[in-house]
Amino acid sequence: MRGDIILVGDEHRAAATAIIDHLVDEIQATERRFTMTVAGESGSGKSEMGRALADELGERGIEAAVLQQDDYYVLPPRFNDAARRANTAWVGTTEVRLDLLDEHLQAAQEGADEVVKPLVIYEDNRIDEETVSLAGVEVVIAEGVYTSLCDHVDRRVFIARNRLETMEHRMKRGREEFDPFIEEVLVTEHEIISKHRELADVVISKEYDVEFIER
Repeated sequence: MRGDIILVGDEHRAAATAIIDHLVDEIQATERRFTMTVAGESGSGKSEMGRALADELGERGIEAAVLQQDDYYVLPPRFNDAARRANTAWVGTTEVRLDLLDEHLQAAQEGADEVVKPLVIYEDNRIDEETVSLAGVEVVIAEGVYTSLCDHVDRRVFIARNRLETMEHRMKRGREEFDPFIEEVLVTEHEIISKHRELADVVISKEYDVEFIER
């Protein structure tokens, strides 16, 4: 999303190091392009973790690209907010073109040199397109609220922080002023997203400790 503010901190970098330490052998042993998702509630640090993971991979000579679920919303930001206020049933996976994001992850796994994806221009309240080159990319990371539900994923990361624990971070990113309706939306999102933890291969706690799930 153009205009997004990403605040990568030491806690994100430390978690990224632990995750890549654990996954690097698997990534390097995978003959095709490797895919990951980073999911969690709004403001939990998904964008920061996606960026930190890509940076950590880059430090090890493994090129990575990040896809943001925020670019895959059906409606531009202000129209999406209006749709939510008109009918709260709009909140959830219906807001997002997860099928298209999953198609792009599949294309990445199958060796595509590029994907043509949506690009949200937040300030202008519009959705454009951009071409993302995957030439030389070995890992594609998709970050966003519902990305755990994508099928074409090798490893799923889940950040276990709820709306109250993420409030300060959301305010720092400055996407919206405090609004009681937004808090209602986040309660609804919490009810949906908290169930996605069971899909995760890696869970990051609110203190940014990292747990690897054995299956």
